[in-house]
Formats: sequence, C-alpha cells, structure tokens
Amino acid sequence: MDELIERWRDAARAAGASEPAGVERAGARLLAAWREPHRRYHTTTHLRAVLDVVDAYAGSARRPALVRLAAWCHDAVYDPRAGGDANERASADLAGDLLAAAGLPTEAVIEVRRLVLLTAGHAVRPDDPDGALLCDADLAILAAPPDRYDHYAAAVRHEYAHVPDPNFRTGRAAVLESLLALPALYRLPTPHARWEAPARANLTRELAALRAG
Repeated sequence: MDELIERWRDAARAAGASEPAGVERAGARLLAAWREPHRRYHTTTHLRAVLDVVDAYAGSARRPALVRLAAWCHDAVYDPRAGGDANERASADLAGDLLAAAGLPTEAVIEVRRLVLLTAGHAVRPDDPDGALLCDADLAILAAPPDRYDHYAAAVRHEYAHVPDPNFRTGRAAVLESLLALPALYRLPTPHARWEAPARANLTRELAALRAG
C-alpha cells in the first residue's frame, strides 16, 4: 500500500496541494474506503488498474494530476444499496471536502468533483480529454479477456448479494444496455481501437446470459 499512497501524494502535490497534513489525512481516508470489507470488485485492485491506465495515456489529458485525483475519489463512497447516482454524488462531495482540506486550489477541487460525477453515466463531451481519460480507465475492465471479465462480473454480483436474482438480472441488464447504447465506450483513439470490440463482445455475452436467466 505504500506504493499507492506515494502515487496519491505525487498527484496531490502536482495538482497544487499546499497542506501536507491534509494530503496525508485524505490519502489515509481514501485508502481505508477502498479497503472496506463489503467490496469485491471496487477495491484497491480496481483503483490501481484505473491509475495504471491514466498513467499510460496521461499525455492525452490537459491536467493529468486532476484525473489521477478523480480516479482516487471516483468510488470512494461505494454502497451497493444506494440508488441511482448516489454513490457518485457522495464520492464527489467527499472529494471536495478532502481536497479542500489538502489545500488544493478551488478550481482544481471543482474540476475533480466534475470528473468524479462523469463516472455515473460515462457520457463525455468530445472536447473533454480529461473526462475521456478517466472514463476510459474506469471502463477498461470491460475489454478484459472473457475469463477475467467473468471474474469481474461475478465480483459485482457478490457486492449485490443482498439483491434477489430476478431483480439483479433486471438491474444489471439495464446497466449493460446503457453502456452498449453509448456512441463509444472508449473515446481516446488507442483505447478505442484496442478495447471497443472486445468490450462490446463481453457486454453482449453477459447480457444474453442475464436474459436467458
């Protein structure tokens, strides 16, 4: 976990954080959130994977440090019993509080909040490379090889173990349909070329299984 915290510190400093104690408190709070015991997919493994994609394509972003901070914050609140975009809104609120206390400039805090909220629906404007980078990184798992994708889907089901199968199938199918309805799952040129087709194949395969019951 030391490596993760160092990545947090580096991103916070690059974004203009001026309160070292606040940076440390925020990093500890976020890492504790990502390690909550009810999580099965939305864990530090997912956080690290998102950060790795952001690092790989950071050259496409206007302010990659803010994208990294948004990656840390985007699932900081994750309650599978919450409805709609409640988790994203709560995560954005938490990001605002933590980053302000870390001494980030106000405009940077506002931008991180905006980026976090984009992960509710992953709909990104064409003129938003930072939003594209964060959302592409968040959805990278969808293009994984089928066995890894199936492991991801099973982990999500585990997080929603409290939901009866018929209700889960209906809700999960709606999520998959909304993703498939996006004009593009990936907006950056290289991720789009590499990941779009396998991701759509995985989503279509899972959706067919859900509909088959």
